[in-house]
Amino acid sequence: MAAHTFDDADAGPSEQPVSGWAVGGISFAASILTLVGGFQVVSGLAAIINDQFFVISRNYAFDLDVSTWGWVHLILGVLLLVTGIGLFGRRAWAGVTGIFLAMLSAFANFFFIPYYPFWALLVIALDVWVIWSLTRPSAIKT
Repeated sequence: MAAHTFDDADAGPSEQPVSGWAVGGISFAASILTLVGGFQVVSGLAAIINDQFFVISRNYAFDLDVSTWGWVHLILGVLLLVTGIGLFGRRAWAGVTGIFLAMLSAFANFFFIPYYPFWALLVIALDVWVIWSLTRPSAIKT
C-alpha cells in the first residue's frame, strides 16, 4: 500500500492571483484616502483654530457652527488616515472601512459646500474615486 502524498490537488481550492489592476487600484485608493484624510485634518484644524476662516452663507438649511464642522472634519480625517495606512498593508478591514469612510466623507463634504465650495467638491470627487477603486473586482481580499 502506497503512502498518501499531498499535492496541489489535495490542498483545496487555490487562490486566484490578484490582478495588476486590483493591486494598482488598492495602492491608488490608499494614497488618495491618506491624502483626503490629510485634507480633512487641515480643514478641521483651520475651522477649530480660526472659525472666521470659512465664509458662512446665510439661509443654509443645515447651519452648524464652524467649530463643530471642524471637529467633524478632524475626527473623520484621522479615521481616513488610519484606514489609508491599513490599505497600504492590504488589510481587508481597511478596504471595507475605506468604502464606508469615503461615503461618509463625501456626505459630510456635501453639507460643507456652502462654507468652502471648491474644497468640498474636490474632496467629494476624490472620495468617489476611492470608492470606485475599492469596489473593483478582487480589490478587497477577504
